[in-house]
Amino acid sequence: MNSSDHLTPDSRARKVAVLGAGSWGTTFSKILADGGADVSLWARRPELAREITESKRNSDYLPGINLPRSIRGFSSLEKVLDDTEQVYLSVPSQSLRENLIAARELIPADAIVVSLMKGVEKGTGLRMSEVIVQTLEIDPDRVAVVSGPNLALEIAKQQPTAAVVSSQNLETATLVAMTATNPYFRSFVNTDVIGTEFGGVLKNLIAVAIGIVDGVGYGENTKASIITRGLVEMTDFAVAFGGRPETLAGLAGLGDLIATCESSLSRNNTAGRLLGQGYSFTDVVKQMNQTAEGLSSVAPVLELALAKGVEMPIVSQVAEVLAGTMDPRDIAPHLTTDPMPQGE
Repeated sequence: MNSSDHLTPDSRARKVAVLGAGSWGTTFSKILADGGADVSLWARRPELAREITESKRNSDYLPGINLPRSIRGFSSLEKVLDDTEQVYLSVPSQSLRENLIAARELIPADAIVVSLMKGVEKGTGLRMSEVIVQTLEIDPDRVAVVSGPNLALEIAKQQPTAAVVSSQNLETATLVAMTATNPYFRSFVNTDVIGTEFGGVLKNLIAVAIGIVDGVGYGENTKASIITRGLVEMTDFAVAFGGRPETLAGLAGLGDLIATCESSLSRNNTAGRLLGQGYSFTDVVKQMNQTAEGLSSVAPVLELALAKGVEMPIVSQVAEVLAGTMDPRDIAPHLTTDPMPQGE
C-alpha cells in the first residue's frame, strides 16, 4: 500500500534517538528535529558528541551545516536511549549487530526501531530489518526502514526531497513518516519492506558500476545504458525475494538509483570512480572517509542472487573489478553490447 496522504506531526514533541553521527545519521537527526522531535544523537567519540551539543556542528561529516538547537549529542548509549519512543539506526551495516547487542538492554520495550541503513549483512545475507528483529528479538511490526534519493549534504542544506518509510505494520510506518516529515523533507509510506530495503541496497551496487565507467572516462550513453539495465537487475532480484516491482519503480528504487548514480556526493559513486581510475580495492577503502556500503554488499548480494537463480551481470562484473580480475575499461562494453534480443 502506498500513501500520499499529507502527514504532519502532532503537537507533542516525540523523544527520539539516533545511533550513528556520520553524515546520514546527523542529517536525519536534523530532519527529525526540524519536524518537531526532541533528538538525542549518539556519537562513538565523546569529542564529537560534545561538538554536536555545544557548537551545534558536526565538522567531520557535515562541515558548514548548523544543527538545530534541539539536537543533543551523547557518547553514552544509556543517556541516548533513556525513555525514547523511536530509535533510528545509522551505523555501518556490517557493525549493526554488535551495536544492537550493546544497546538491546537499553532500548525501551515499546520503542519503534528504524533502519536508515542500506546494506546486507555478510555471512548471513540478512537485510538490516531482519538483523534488527533477530538481534533485538522484537516483533517485526515495531520495525521500519527508510529509503529514497537521500544524499545527506543536499538534505542538510534543506533542499526539498522525499523518502519512503516502510513497515509490515502500516500504523508503524505512518507514525515514523509523521515524525520524519518537515517543510523540506516529505515521507511516504508502504508495507513492502523487502522491496524498499533491497532497492536501497542494490542501487549502491549499480552506482559503483556507474562510478567505474565514469572513472574510466566513458560518457552519458554508457551510463544511461547501465542505469537502465541496472534497474532491471534490481527489480528482478527484489521480486525474486518477494518485493513488489512498483516499489523499485518508485522513490526507493529508481529515485534512489538516479540520485546515487548522478551525484559526486555519493560515496558509492566516488568509490567506483576511484576503481575506474585504476586504484585497487584496498587503496579505495583507505581513501574513503566514510563507508561505501555498495563495496561490502557485492558479495552477499551475489550469494543471494545465486541461491534464487537471478542473473546479475552488472553486479557480477563489479565484483570482478573489485577482485582485480577485470580491467575497469572492460566492464561497460560488455554490459552494453552483449546480444539481448528480448526486450530492452
